[in-house]
Formats: sequence, structure tokens, C-alpha cells
Amino acid sequence: MLIDSSGSQMRVLDMEKEVGASFLESTLRPKDEAFVIAFDVDITLLQDFTNSVSRLRHALNEAKINTGGVGCSGGPIGPQGPIPCGSSGPRGTALYDAVYLASHDEFSHEVGRKAMILLTDGEDEGSRLKIKDAIEAAQKADAICYVLLIADRGFYGGMGYHGDSEMKKLTQETGGRVIEVGNKIDKLRQAFDQISRNSAASTTSATCPPTPRATDRSAKSRSSRNRAITRYRPAAGTTPPHTTKSNYCGRVSNVRMPG
Repeated sequence: MLIDSSGSQMRVLDMEKEVGASFLESTLRPKDEAFVIAFDVDITLLQDFTNSVSRLRHALNEAKINTGGVGCSGGPIGPQGPIPCGSSGPRGTALYDAVYLASHDEFSHEVGRKAMILLTDGEDEGSRLKIKDAIEAAQKADAICYVLLIADRGFYGGMGYHGDSEMKKLTQETGGRVIEVGNKIDKLRQAFDQISRNSAASTTSATCPPTPRATDRSAKSRSSRNRAITRYRPAAGTTPPHTTKSNYCGRVSNVRMPG
């Protein structure tokens, strides 16, 4: 589950956390696992794969609105140190980066039924990657994307709202769907109910069963990653990386930038 904790979600974040936790509690089966990522100017792994509803609920409650006050070295990122932050450039919601990293660094290591639930208004600002990169990563990971479009339209005022169009591309290309929620808690509950019904036939939302390979790697790596919150912040003015290991969740390797 990916939860938008950028400034635009200030009036709806508590609703997202409450209903999201209830959904996981009612949906997770004994062999299912889920993880929680918050994204804003940073991308933060709040909880790696677990079957513990209490840990997942706690992780959701840890999500806080972040509009840029967190430093770049907020957590252990790997042997090469924290990713450098640009001093300028648009910041706000690294949505596309979050989808890419969840797909590439979480889902791609697992087999079985996989789906990604995004609680967001769909507006991206500051990602180093494009929507096509996010879509391709989700497709390669065989992850179905569901977007619960939670848009507090009053936040945008005269700026206008355009987040729905790119989210439709993401869900259509991955076999999921966009569900309009607005800022109504009843609509959010209904949206989760729709996903639950859909997943009963095809996939378990935001979960995947552990495999022997995943279990072998999990005991040590997950323990070390969860000692502190891991953060990634996109550097301004950079282009998408071409890499086999991503700058995220303690699995940093050399990132080869094109050109």
C-alpha cells in the first residue's frame, strides 16, 4: 500500500490511514503479506513485507504530512551513503518514483499474486522518473495497480487539478482501475470494498505470499532495514536510472545514468 503524504493530502490523510488499516485487517489472509510506503518529497518505507496487521496499522499511523523539512540523510540507504539532494527544482509528490521503487525493489523479488494500492490525488511533482517508467516497472513486476483517487479539490483553488489522467494510464496498462473518492470517507470504504471483491477473483490487493527465496533473504535484510526508516529523495534535474539494483530499502548499488 502506497500512501500520499504530501501537502495536498493534509485534510484527508487521517481518513486514508483509518480506512486503509481496516481494509488490511479484513483482507489479509494467513499467508499474505503487505508493506507500507509513504511518499511526498521523500519516499519512505514505513513497513516492509509482514503479515502483522498491528505493524501495518502502526506504519500507516506513522505517515505524516511532509512538504520538504526532512533532510536527505534521514535513514540508512546503503554502502554508498545517502542519495544527494538537488538544491533546487520542483518538489512535492514523488509519485512516479514511488511506484517504480515499490515495483522494482519490493514486488519484483516476490512471486504469486501481487497488487499495489495507491491512496493519492494522482498529482506528481518532483519525480526523477516519468509515468512510463512507473508503468513499465509495475508491468515487469506483474503488479496490478489500483488508484483510489483522493483529491481534496479545494486545496488546488485556481491552480486546477489534473491528477486523474496519468493515473488512468497507470491502471489501464497494469490491469487495475481508478476509483474516484474525492474527500468522502464513505466513498473510500466503498472503493476498498470494490478492490476486495475484484481481488477475490484475481489477486489479493497489496499482498503477495512469501516464497522460499523471499523467506531466505528476509530474516537478516528486513531486520536491518527496519531499524530506521529508509528514505529516498529524488535529485532535481536527473534522468531515469538504468540499473539492476535501485537506490532504495538498503539495496543500493551503482546507478548508471545515461549519457
